[in-house]
Amino acid sequence: MKIVIIGLGSIAKKHIDAIYQLDKSARIYALRSNPDSKSEMEGVIDIYNLNDINMSEIDFVLISNPTAEHFTTIKQLSYYYKPLFIEKPLFSEINEETEMLVNEIERRQISTYIACNLRFLESLKGLKKLLKYKRINEVNVYCGSHLPDWRPGVDFRKVYSANKEMGGGVHIDLIHELDYVFWLFGKPSKTSSFFSNNSSLEISSYDYANYLWNYKEFSVSIILNYYRRESKRSLEVVTDSGTYYVDLLKNSIELDNRCIFASQQKIADTYYNQMAFFVESILNNDEKFNTIREANTVLRLCMKD
Repeated sequence: MKIVIIGLGSIAKKHIDAIYQLDKSARIYALRSNPDSKSEMEGVIDIYNLNDINMSEIDFVLISNPTAEHFTTIKQLSYYYKPLFIEKPLFSEINEETEMLVNEIERRQISTYIACNLRFLESLKGLKKLLKYKRINEVNVYCGSHLPDWRPGVDFRKVYSANKEMGGGVHIDLIHELDYVFWLFGKPSKTSSFFSNNSSLEISSYDYANYLWNYKEFSVSIILNYYRRESKRSLEVVTDSGTYYVDLLKNSIELDNRCIFASQQKIADTYYNQMAFFVESILNNDEKFNTIREANTVLRLCMKD
């Protein structure tokens, strides 16, 4: 395989590791904006202009640069008609221009996948099957962690996550929770949301988000925050036949407090599962999954207040 990567941060390196697990001979080109930048990953070839390579030979482009640059990057790449693997979130904002670009990508029939690797977590995949014929009454989603612990040795107030003007915020960072709710239950018929940043973190971006999504027979409550010191990531589904509780960090499922599923798979492992699915199914046009249209719908739900 031949791949171009735009944006060589920590997430991109996880995707590169997954690519090499799939294909040790993969040829990876990293598009760099700074002529003095040099990639530190073995085998990754630095380029400084897409004209430096033959784009007709590229199998797909992986976009993992800052979210605020996604719109310009996707628009530029659309002229090459190459499959796009786009790190979440899709855009930093929703407006008329982004809607037009989504339409244009679809018109050109460009294959797209927006990376939401929790869809490949075995406990969530297992729950999706378990709920197939269940009558659901209530769903509660919670994701809380401590932003200062995310990047040890780095001033958390200076990173994207903490700064509203850079497009950061807990609602965007943790859009994974909104994505998997959409994946499990579909589009809600009615939504409401509340955002704030009143915690002791003293950052400009939202550090708390609370969503209520209404469906025909049940409602979903989603709570996200940046300030919980003991990380918790959970999904509770109350059904007529019992209550399912998924601990995403432990990758386990309980039914009425009794463990019915446990996996050794770590969230970090889902990057490989995700890339394998992309290469085997999406590049071969066997399946459409979390396309630019679907991710744009989730982003609209995320941004709505």
